[in-house]
Amino acid sequence: MDQLNRMATELVDEALDFADELGIAEYRLDNEATVLDFGVEHSGGVEAGLMLTEIQTAGLASVTSRLASVGNASIPHVELTTDHPAMALLASQKGGWELAVDDFEGLGSGPARALVAEEDIFDRLGYAEAFDFAVLTVESDSLPTDAATVQVADLAGVGESGVFLPAYATASITGSVSAAARAGELATYRLFELGYDPADIHSVSGSAPVAPVAGSETAAMARTNDAVAYGGEVHLTVESAFDRFEELPSTASEEYDQPFAAIFEDADWDFEELPADVFGPAKITVDVIGGETTVYGETNEDLLVESFEL
Repeated sequence: MDQLNRMATELVDEALDFADELGIAEYRLDNEATVLDFGVEHSGGVEAGLMLTEIQTAGLASVTSRLASVGNASIPHVELTTDHPAMALLASQKGGWELAVDDFEGLGSGPARALVAEEDIFDRLGYAEAFDFAVLTVESDSLPTDAATVQVADLAGVGESGVFLPAYATASITGSVSAAARAGELATYRLFELGYDPADIHSVSGSAPVAPVAGSETAAMARTNDAVAYGGEVHLTVESAFDRFEELPSTASEEYDQPFAAIFEDADWDFEELPADVFGPAKITVDVIGGETTVYGETNEDLLVESFEL
């Protein structure tokens, strides 16, 4: 398998070739770093969100959309499947890079994290990369600055001209699509946190509704989390049984049945104060190879209808 950043760089090149069709734009900064606007000042869209997710997973996941009902409304849903969950979801897609430089702040996800490899995930996986290009997708309501790209270059060990930052706001179509595509990632990371060997997770499929775009970043953050926690469904194919599978879905959290707007407000928007299990998908089916297939959790359509203001 090629390095994650190599595969993601090829997808960035593809996105640039179809920038007009995707509704995105390229900005070459003074230091020759490249910012791609997937949904900050440009509109982006569903296809842009699917492409962004492919970049975030370094091309190791199949990402599609479909229509399904939430209440009496037809809502796009994102489906993601990967047979490389440790690499695609943990080493690449997971958001784990707090990018804060001067007046710019954003949350980074994508394969550039493997060039730094300081998170516990990479110790457990025994994985790190060294490559000439770094691809970090950035969730922010403003476009990354020169200073932000310098920080990425320094930490990733690449030249500034080798930095590629696809950026998008949470309150955008692209942001809603990207969030819905994280149902499988959240289940996989929760299983990792509980002590399950990620090498024993063979295949992950996830689905969640694409939340209608909210009027602010904070409202969008709450609504996109509702989409996964109350509408997300995941199927895991795993090697062996585990006595903590029931802790995977959001139904295991004491905060279950509360909209995320209330959960975040109660925590004063300090995410470090929130328990990890609050971010699980709603319903998880675990298929143990040669063993049982068990369903944990359930979706909550009524809460989604309320959150989406349908």
